[in-house]
Amino acid sequence: MKKLDRLILKSFIGPFVAILFVVLFVLVMQFLWVYIDELVGKGLSMKIVGEFLLWGSCTILPLALPLATLLAAMMTMGQMAENSELIAAKAAGISITRIMTPLIIASTIISIGAFFTSNNLVPFAYNKIYTLRDDIGRTKEEIKIPAGIFYDGIDNYVLRVDSNDEVTGMMRGVMVYDHSANKGNSTVTLADSAVLRMSKSKDYLTFVMYNGTNYVEDNTVKPTEKDLALEKISFDRQELIIPLKNYAFERSEEDKYGDQVAAMNLQQLRADRDTMQAKYDTLHVAQVTMFGSTGTVSKYHQLDTSYFRQPLELFQYDGYLQWDEREKEINAYERASVEAYEVSSELNNFNREMYEYTYELRRAGLEILRKYSKAIACLLLFFIGAPLGALIRKGGLGTPAIISALFFVLYYIVDLVGAKMTKNGVLDPVNGAFLPAYLLIPLGILLTSKAVHDSSFLNLDSLKTRWNAIKGYISGLFRKTRIVYMGTPEFAVAPLDALVKNGKAQHYKVVGVVTVADKQSGRGLQVNQSAVKKYAVENNIPVLQPVKLKDPEFLSALAALKADLFVVVAFRMLPEEVWSMPKLGTFNLHAALLPQYRGAAPINWAVINGEKMTGVTTFMLDKNIDTGQIIFREEHKISPTDTAGDVHDALMEKGTGLVLQTVRALIDHNAEMRVQKSFIQGSEELKPAPKITRETCCIDWNRSTEDVYNLIRGLSPYPTAFTFIQRPDDQDALQLKVFFGEKMPGAGLAPGQIGTDGKSYIAIGTSDGAISVTDLQLAGKKRMNVHEFLLGYRDVDKAVIVANRL
Repeated sequence: MKKLDRLILKSFIGPFVAILFVVLFVLVMQFLWVYIDELVGKGLSMKIVGEFLLWGSCTILPLALPLATLLAAMMTMGQMAENSELIAAKAAGISITRIMTPLIIASTIISIGAFFTSNNLVPFAYNKIYTLRDDIGRTKEEIKIPAGIFYDGIDNYVLRVDSNDEVTGMMRGVMVYDHSANKGNSTVTLADSAVLRMSKSKDYLTFVMYNGTNYVEDNTVKPTEKDLALEKISFDRQELIIPLKNYAFERSEEDKYGDQVAAMNLQQLRADRDTMQAKYDTLHVAQVTMFGSTGTVSKYHQLDTSYFRQPLELFQYDGYLQWDEREKEINAYERASVEAYEVSSELNNFNREMYEYTYELRRAGLEILRKYSKAIACLLLFFIGAPLGALIRKGGLGTPAIISALFFVLYYIVDLVGAKMTKNGVLDPVNGAFLPAYLLIPLGILLTSKAVHDSSFLNLDSLKTRWNAIKGYISGLFRKTRIVYMGTPEFAVAPLDALVKNGKAQHYKVVGVVTVADKQSGRGLQVNQSAVKKYAVENNIPVLQPVKLKDPEFLSALAALKADLFVVVAFRMLPEEVWSMPKLGTFNLHAALLPQYRGAAPINWAVINGEKMTGVTTFMLDKNIDTGQIIFREEHKISPTDTAGDVHDALMEKGTGLVLQTVRALIDHNAEMRVQKSFIQGSEELKPAPKITRETCCIDWNRSTEDVYNLIRGLSPYPTAFTFIQRPDDQDALQLKVFFGEKMPGAGLAPGQIGTDGKSYIAIGTSDGAISVTDLQLAGKKRMNVHEFLLGYRDVDKAVIVANRL
């Protein structure tokens, strides 16, 4: 045996044995609950009760073995799948069939053991428990005389006591009626007190009475006498000996119930069935003979062509069903009706006589086949449990126990239905006994095939998600989820637009928008509205524009919207008074793959740092900046020529879809949140995304070509990288914004040195090459390409890059 086989068997046998004992314990407790009334109050010793439960547990074994096999197989394979052991084995070239082979062998052995248990142990146990139950039933309950009522629990005596001392056993105010002479209430004893003692063998009872009187009345009256004789005897102490019967537990003969079907093995059942079949055949022949010899059926050969040795032409003679007189016709019909009734009655009597034999034959045949079907059930349920464990990838007593119980209940119900239908004659014994197998075999083949081919069959998470989605949809029909949206720039407009347009179909509604207050800017001090406010006003959505987010007036207005969910996209940091307000919480859309690039400018810094991959993340807000639990993430690949503007547009589109997905998941309670630490791989360094400053935008030409190139891309189109340029005739250096350029390795220019042909290109040197500027803007001028710039800017070759003048 290989190590893998030993490991798998060890993982299976331990849970199997443990589960078998647990299942037996549960079923025995249920068994005890059924028969508890028969055991309590009869003074049975623990040995007798223990023996009763022992034989009861033996009768339950054929039911417990399939369940234990099913649950152990599911737990074993589920644990291996959950711990990625199945994946490792498959990666090593070991198929799922090979992994299940030792378990199949073990289950086959369990099935064989189940057969011998059903055939040898269970009949013996049934015989024992039937006999024991009959003996217990004959045992009378212990004598306990209650106070204040007449007690007739002792044969031929009726007793009554006024009070009963539980400690000393002394009874006060005793009255005893002796009916042993069958003369009614002719013998009565009254005593001040009494003590009741039972013999160890429980065959007699001693009633010791103190300070009392015996009253005996002679009920025999002679014809010549009118008076009755009364005898009165007083006593200080008197003992009354009462014989008892069946108060002590007594065993009867062992094989008292050996003729019961459940108490027979295969050999006995076959012998009983053959005997019953012979009696059935004999009775059938006798009934046929009797039926044919009655006067009612006088022409029983009239339909037998073999008797006449020629084809018959029935009812084809002249005068058939024709009468000369009406009275003869009536008499003929009446006689036929009486004879038909007599035939029907005779057949019904025959049927009643035959029923006892047919019922017992069906029962015996069913019991014979069920010994095989119950054994096979262990193997069939294994082929359901093991593949299911591999498919659901869950071990332990949680999910596997629930699913196993459902399959076992299904098997058990079908088994009971099959047995009931067979006993009632609806099904023959073969189909009745193997009805569960007809269900389990195709199911086992399907599940095993799914497991072998790694097909998805039952995804509990998917079922839970669908169920929650259905509940969310139904609840949305009665009350739409209310959403308050918080955002400012153009990046936040697309998600808001998607929420508004999808709200009707998805049963939610944007009931308000929170954005920054309007600001005056420009030479004319014109009031500028945020992009989000403009959209909200156009779509008649209420707008809140707080200066301070903790302003009580703002908080009151926000609470009045009665929002269920807050959605934040490119907005300010919220205080706890705000983000904790809705019952579904507050989530934010961040333009980076958190936990990387936490901060105000994630798109710019991802490009500046030369990242090849970024994305969008939705996460729940907490007290810190961008540290809440992550809901969803979606990646986006950054190409070598992408600017921050290109990435911005792409992430705006991806973020819109992610916001819709997150809103739906939170409404349906299907959001599976993960802490940000779980996304950090090994010693991965977290990179921040702080606010872009003017110092960040100023190009340092002493850096490498790659760094300068990424800085230009990461700040384009806003806030834009810049440098300072000055010609000999210029009084001051002018700011030159660089929107885009191309890398020129090995250009031979010093850092900050300008190279140009005056017509088609401008190159500025870096520490290891140069940047060919293709898109730029001089202070006071419009943005233009390099060709347009060179047409209007003379003597570029004499110009120099001036050091940082910030």
